[in-house]
Amino acid sequence: MIRESLRQYIEEAVIPRYATFDKAHREDHARAVIDRALAMGKAYAVDEEMLLTAAACHDLGLAVDRKTHHLESGRIIREDTRLRAWFSPEQIEVIAQAAEDHRASAQTPPRSLYGRLVAEADRMIVPETILRRTIQYGLSHYPELDKEGHWQRTLAHLHEKYAEGGYLHLLIPGSPNEAPLARLREIIRDEQRLRTLFDAYFDEESGL
Repeated sequence: MIRESLRQYIEEAVIPRYATFDKAHREDHARAVIDRALAMGKAYAVDEEMLLTAAACHDLGLAVDRKTHHLESGRIIREDTRLRAWFSPEQIEVIAQAAEDHRASAQTPPRSLYGRLVAEADRMIVPETILRRTIQYGLSHYPELDKEGHWQRTLAHLHEKYAEGGYLHLLIPGSPNEAPLARLREIIRDEQRLRTLFDAYFDEESGL
């Protein structure tokens, strides 16, 4: 059971912080991660309030630095004195670690089930959305690149992260990401189809 006071705090003081982040990490992203984490968590003996809070706070560190945002999120959680109204110091530490462990590029697996659930929920593998957000990120962070430069960057990123042998690994048995990941890998293998999708999304996002 999630207490209404905690729900209100998440709604009024946490989720609005995402409004200033990049397009791939706005409030809708936070809500989607929360919903997916709680849905997957129903199969396990977890504290729903801890899972809600970890999912809601997992990207708050983007306000400080993208590269280390997962670590900054953990720091923000530990320093949030309001959370002491609902959680013990030990629970807050687990929540903070779950946020720290959510990055798909992490070299070690999450330290707890909460971390695995948040990391899996954060992936939200929708092939078309992943491609579009990769383009959005490139346009935002590498404005000096021309279209071919963005294509090469997109291709490299998709192979490095999502293709067979990429660093993304599913963490929850029966994850809802299994089928979408298989479909994304099919698209990546078909470079002509991938280029067609890239061209369409790039033109839309760049206003061409």
